[in-house]
Amino acid sequence: MRVRFGEEQAERLLWRAGFGPAPGQAAKLATLGLDGAVDSLTHPKSKRLAGPSPHDEKGNPLAPRDAWGHDHCWWLDRMVRTQAPLIERMTLVWHDWFATSKGGAPQGLMLRQNALLRRHALGNFEQLALDVTQDPAMLLWLNGTSSSKWDVNENYARELQELFCLGAGRGYSERDVRALARALTGFRNDWTDAGPTRFRFDPKQHDGGIKRLYGKRGKLGWKDGVRAVVRHREHPSFFVAKLWSYFIPTAPPPKTAKALERLYRSDHEVRPVLEAFLRHPHLYDSGRRMVKPPVVQAAGMLRAVRRGIDTTAWAWLCESAGQYLFMPPNVSGWDDTRWLDTATFRGRWQMAQYICEPAAVTGTQPFDAAELVSRAAGFLGVRLSGGVRAGLERYAKQVLATADEDWKKESWPALTLNALRMLVATSPDYLTS
Repeated sequence: MRVRFGEEQAERLLWRAGFGPAPGQAAKLATLGLDGAVDSLTHPKSKRLAGPSPHDEKGNPLAPRDAWGHDHCWWLDRMVRTQAPLIERMTLVWHDWFATSKGGAPQGLMLRQNALLRRHALGNFEQLALDVTQDPAMLLWLNGTSSSKWDVNENYARELQELFCLGAGRGYSERDVRALARALTGFRNDWTDAGPTRFRFDPKQHDGGIKRLYGKRGKLGWKDGVRAVVRHREHPSFFVAKLWSYFIPTAPPPKTAKALERLYRSDHEVRPVLEAFLRHPHLYDSGRRMVKPPVVQAAGMLRAVRRGIDTTAWAWLCESAGQYLFMPPNVSGWDDTRWLDTATFRGRWQMAQYICEPAAVTGTQPFDAAELVSRAAGFLGVRLSGGVRAGLERYAKQVLATADEDWKKESWPALTLNALRMLVATSPDYLTS
C-alpha cells in the first residue's frame, strides 16, 4: 500500500524519527515526497548544531561533566539544535537499548559512551555491540572490570543475551550464560583519587580455556563471544521487533517482519532496516499513535518556539515527567508503556508552563473562540483532532461568555488564549504523535 505523503505525514515522521518539526520544516519536508524525506533523514547533509550555545539561568556555559542536571541539558540541547534529528533520536534509542546509568559510572564516562552511541547511530549493530562491550561506562555498570578467570561475573553476559540481543529465554541456556561470561573475562581498570581510569583488556586475567557456547566448542575470546551472540539465529527477529517498537506501537505483520529480518541478517546494518520502517504505511496510520517520551516532547516544544536551552530547570522538569537522561531506571531502560500516569503528568504540565508562560500574550486579541483555539494550536504547531478542538472551543466560549464588562471583553481573550495554549500543550493531540 502506497503512503500518501503530505504535511501531516511529514509531521508524524519528524516526531517519530526526530524531535518534532521546527516552524515550516514539515511543509518543506513534504515537498520531497516519502522517499526523499526518508533519505534526507538517513543521509543528513549536515550534522552540525544550529543556533546559540546552551547556558544556565545565569548565562553561564553548561558543565556537563560534573554539575547535576547539566549533562541532561547538554544532550537536550543537541536534540533541539540538531540538523540530523534521526541520528540524535537513534542515539537516544541506543541509550535506552544498552541502558547504562551514571548511578554506576561517572558523568564523564557517560558522555564518552554517548559519543560512541552517536557514532554508531545508523551503522552496524555488530560493531556497536563490540564497542559497547568494551566501553568504560558499561564495564563499570555491569561489572565487566570485576570479572576475571578466577572470579567470573555473569551480569553482562546475561544482559547481552536477555536484553540487548536475543530476548529472555530465546535460544540460550544458563550454561551459555556461564560460557559467555568466561569469554568476556579480562577487562580491567585502575582507580585514582579522580576516579576510574586506564580501562584495558588484560590477557592474564582472561579465561583462555575451552568454552561451549550455543553447542560449539572453542577458546572463545571476548570478541568471539559478542559476535556469536549477534550472529545467533534468534537475534534478527529480536532486533527487528525491538527496534520497530521504538517507531511503531503495533507489531509488524509477519511477512514484513520476515523480510526485515532477511534484510538485516545479511550484514547487520541498521540504516536499511530503519529506512524500511520509516517508509512503512503503519508508521503513518492515524490509528497507531504513540506517547512522546518526555525528552522528545521537551525538545519538540523548544524547537517549535525557536528557543534554546536557557535554564537547567529542564533537568528536573524532564525527571518529574519520568525521564532523566543518563539515568534510566534500570538495565532494562525506560518502560515506554508507562510514560503517562498521575504522577508524571504533573511534570508534563510543568514543562508546558516553562514554554507557555515566558511567551504569554497581552493586549488585544480576537473575541472569537474558534480563532483563539486556532492561534493556541498554532503556537506549538499542533494539528488538533475534531474532538479536542470542539472541547477547547466550548471552553473558550464559556470563558468569553463571562465577560460582562468592557474591561473584561478587552482582557479576557488574551487570558483565554494563554490558558488554551496550556491546554493544547497537555492535550492528547500533543502528548502523542
